[in-house]
Amino acid sequence: MLHAGVRFFTCVKNLPSLLPQNDGDTTGLALMRLSSLAEEFAARPGSSCGLHFEALAALARGEDVILLTIGDPDLDTMSPVVEAAVSALRRGDTHYTEFAGRPELRRAIAELHDARTGIPTQASQVIVGSGAQNAVFSSCLALFSPGDEVLVPQPAYLTYAATVRASGARPISTAATPGSLRFNIDAMRAATTERTRGVLLANPCNPTGAVLRTDEMRELASLAKDLDLWVISDEVYSSLTYDAKHVCIAAASDMAERTVTVGSLSKSHAMTGWRMGWAIAPHEAALAMASLASCMHHGLPGFVQAGALAALAHYDEYAMSMCATFRSRRDVALGVLSQAKGLLCRKPEAGMFVLVDVSGTGMNSAEFARRLYHEVGVAVLDGAAFGDCVAGHVRLSLGTAEASLIAGCERLTAFVNGLNVAVAA
Repeated sequence: MLHAGVRFFTCVKNLPSLLPQNDGDTTGLALMRLSSLAEEFAARPGSSCGLHFEALAALARGEDVILLTIGDPDLDTMSPVVEAAVSALRRGDTHYTEFAGRPELRRAIAELHDARTGIPTQASQVIVGSGAQNAVFSSCLALFSPGDEVLVPQPAYLTYAATVRASGARPISTAATPGSLRFNIDAMRAATTERTRGVLLANPCNPTGAVLRTDEMRELASLAKDLDLWVISDEVYSSLTYDAKHVCIAAASDMAERTVTVGSLSKSHAMTGWRMGWAIAPHEAALAMASLASCMHHGLPGFVQAGALAALAHYDEYAMSMCATFRSRRDVALGVLSQAKGLLCRKPEAGMFVLVDVSGTGMNSAEFARRLYHEVGVAVLDGAAFGDCVAGHVRLSLGTAEASLIAGCERLTAFVNGLNVAVAA
């Protein structure tokens, strides 16, 4: 999924080309300074994002390009969801709405959370936001203060560090378990200080697709309770699990009172462009986030909430269909890529991405991604954007149609095997 932070970064990076020209006179612009937060975005690795937009432009020109970059499902939103939104528009549902979300939608999300986790949840604990990224952002603003430190275990989604910094807190990256790239509780404990205030992570993980095991959940809960930490758990892929059962972190003993659970309909219901997500938090945190909503999105459009309510009414049906589609695509992609010599494909337990170790080609991941695109027209993301531990990897999205996915994996395989022949010669 390409969150708002990535789009903002791209705009900052390309600022001169996006601003009106004034006869070549940029003196005024040269004197202006961006905020330190904007500079933080601009300083982030952007080659993978740049490649994505380069490929998008090529597609718009009709060039033969296969996009395996972002997590935007190619599938259409289910018809009943669309019809619910259209009907709301025709009824004139185009006015302001409650900042934290309409009561009926918040109740539906609370009931879903209760049914899926066994955690008694009230509608007042639910804050509806403009996608999961907005929910993570407002959670950080509500929970963390300047001088705090927040543990962000690697590999981590690429907007997390800057999102933490937006609150004034400092993100502390912690190393993954060598080899498995899984949650590493020892590294997290070693990174704690008297300023440590919270943990931000995704379960299931993006980009690895790993689902926290019971023992890992227990270790995280122990750390949070020992040090009195908040946990923000981004669980947008919780319905797209294949080989491991997802358990909400808030369901662990005594964790509901210190956990903010983030969810959305973007991936599970092919609704990325609807920008419909939420956070479920203890009452005090939820009240703070409701106040923040008045300063951020000022309430989501009513017709979007009407569509979301329709999606929640058939949540399991739609999510199971999406899960079956991505499981099939995962298995197909892994089958094709198994023919590529020297690559290590990490089989995801969940989500809609495959992480591929390309270090056996002798190239770093940035060079591999560039050459793959420019030589065979396949765009993937450089894993370095997700942390040092995956710098030798690229991430492939399963969000494209199966025929395109197969073609992209076949081109990638031919590209790699051609490299191996050249090296052997």
